[in-house]
Amino acid sequence: MTAHYDVAVVGAGIMGIAHAWMAARRRLRVLLLERSPVAQGASVRNFGMIWPIGQPAGELYSLALRSRDLWLELNSHRAASVEQCGSIHLAHQQDELAVQEEFVGSSSGLSGPAHDVRMLTAREVASRTALANPDGLLAGMFSPTELRVDPRSAVARAAAWLGESLGVECCFGTSVVAVEDRHIRASDGRCWRADRVIVASGSDLETLFPEVLRSAGLVLCKLQMLRTAAQPHVALSTPHLASGLTLKHYAAFRDCPSWQRLQTRINTQTPELSRFGIHLMASQSASGEVILGDSHEYGEEISPFDKAEIDELILREARKVFRLSDWTIGQRWHGIYARHPRLPVVEASPAAGTHVFVAAGGAGMTMSFGLAERAWQRWLGETA
Repeated sequence: MTAHYDVAVVGAGIMGIAHAWMAARRRLRVLLLERSPVAQGASVRNFGMIWPIGQPAGELYSLALRSRDLWLELNSHRAASVEQCGSIHLAHQQDELAVQEEFVGSSSGLSGPAHDVRMLTAREVASRTALANPDGLLAGMFSPTELRVDPRSAVARAAAWLGESLGVECCFGTSVVAVEDRHIRASDGRCWRADRVIVASGSDLETLFPEVLRSAGLVLCKLQMLRTAAQPHVALSTPHLASGLTLKHYAAFRDCPSWQRLQTRINTQTPELSRFGIHLMASQSASGEVILGDSHEYGEEISPFDKAEIDELILREARKVFRLSDWTIGQRWHGIYARHPRLPVVEASPAAGTHVFVAAGGAGMTMSFGLAERAWQRWLGETA
């Protein structure tokens, strides 16, 4: 007899975890399927940043804050270790300072119980973190909303909690090859049936419903990242740091009057950074290493071989804005995620009771919980 579930989720990355949790919160019987022994995609190859500050004012920023609340709820259940570290955008150039001051001065849509973005003097930045390079530092923009998790363990730990505490049946090492008429078939011949099937397949655009994903306008993005040796001079509670390059990357800052001037200066003075979509962020792990990155290559530009030039550019720019006691690079890696040019997530219903839910872009850790909750509220006709 084919086992029957209320909900089956295909994919145990952060988006799949989010949907399995939202279903289990509603006391539904949930099956979670993942082809790898543990999730190995973009959900574990990132900074571990929960980053509301990067989302534009309005619904997306509200969803990011809701995701933040849900991460803290996981922390209260001991299903994740979540640190309320906040973030500082560093300003080493006048146009970077101008964008930050304009952003702080224009708080429309950013009000909320957790939001208190404000400017810091260079001295105040130095008092909060030894990771910021004080040479030429003009000021910094502090936001308390950002969280830190360990990306290498957070998703697996949440999956274990779903199984142990909420009764979600987790089947890892299970490659799903077909979803037809609410029946799920694995490569080893096992089959299941569910009233609702959610396909959260991440960057895999070929295995399940490839025709739907091809027509959705998705593009793959590859990023390169590095992890340094431990930094004993930096307190483990240091905030996430971002350079002025990050102001160019995130949509939240594009309405600032000085943003175009900043973008023009970066494109003109350092076209090599724009070519590879490089911006600079730093997040410290619980053991003291610092994750640095990242870059963005799209579509046909993606190669299985990492570019030494990209790593060298990241390190060149990092030395300008961050201060490390040991620049030894212990690990290098890349991740690949799917994104849509305009939408925060791609949803499709290729068949009755079946939902494809992919492409949270580079904001999966920040947005997945809020996006999944919104979808479940819509599907079940709940009031937000």
